[in-house]
Amino acid sequence: MSAAGVKNRAAALFAVLVLAMTAACTGGGGSSSSPSSSSARTGGDRDVLAVKIDNVAPARPHTGLEEADVVYVEQVEAGLSRILAVYSLGLPPVIGPVRSARETDLELLRQFDRPTLAFSGAQSKLLPAIERAPIDAVPPSKAPRAYFRDPDRPAPHNLYLRPERIPFTASGVDAVAELGLRFGAPPPGGEPEDSRTVRYPSASVTFTWSAGGERWLVSLDGAPARTAGGDRIGAGTVVVQDVDVRKSDFRDRSGNNSPFTETVGAGDAVVLRDGRAYEARWSRSSAGADTVFSTPEGHRVDLAEGPLWILYAPRG
Repeated sequence: MSAAGVKNRAAALFAVLVLAMTAACTGGGGSSSSPSSSSARTGGDRDVLAVKIDNVAPARPHTGLEEADVVYVEQVEAGLSRILAVYSLGLPPVIGPVRSARETDLELLRQFDRPTLAFSGAQSKLLPAIERAPIDAVPPSKAPRAYFRDPDRPAPHNLYLRPERIPFTASGVDAVAELGLRFGAPPPGGEPEDSRTVRYPSASVTFTWSAGGERWLVSLDGAPARTAGGDRIGAGTVVVQDVDVRKSDFRDRSGNNSPFTETVGAGDAVVLRDGRAYEARWSRSSAGADTVFSTPEGHRVDLAEGPLWILYAPRG
């Protein structure tokens, strides 16, 4: 081989070596994207699935809500309420009706390690904030095969999710543990409680203790909350968390201001479990921190077995 040929072959080998080293440094795809980006994550990295669920009369009965590990209720436009259901240990085949996300959801969900959020859409000015948030957003535009509309229900209360068709796999992580909470014995004290109603300007949620079922039966706007199969929906523990609700910079299509619920801060709370009510305090130091619940005497508040419902009740 000529000297020129040897030189060219050496150069080629060197180029191949450089390409191999570059691929190794970028994960084999030639991209310098951080492993924490959505495109680089796998389903097992997403610890919980959160689904925004409609909560007005035409949306009921809900489908799959009874299988949620944690259920949040928050105020939305016109004084109505909406649900954010969190799933971790198992997924029902269908969940819904699915509705749009709100700014409150982004701060609330920071308590989980990059959750997946399924929602129907959002106000156009809010979409950039959703894209920047540490969540994996999966609206119908990103997973069209995962959503379908029920022709027997009126729009927009007829959009449903098939969670098996989105890029999420239940990891076995416990959503309650992700919140820094745990199941255990009740704290000392407490007062007997048969029923508790949380009121919003145009909505209400009532919990009635069932000693036989050892759970709190849920009623929405005065009507028993039922599954798609007709069974009553219940909770093992209910937390009523007093919060500040203020106007946000966003409005819905009708021009109504979208309220923002402040979930960072501190305040009073009531914990319902085992047929008793416990006065408590809640505190959350930052968006990246868990919410801590304790009795006025400083005792940790543990939960009864079963779904956890957390209601953000407007102060005053």
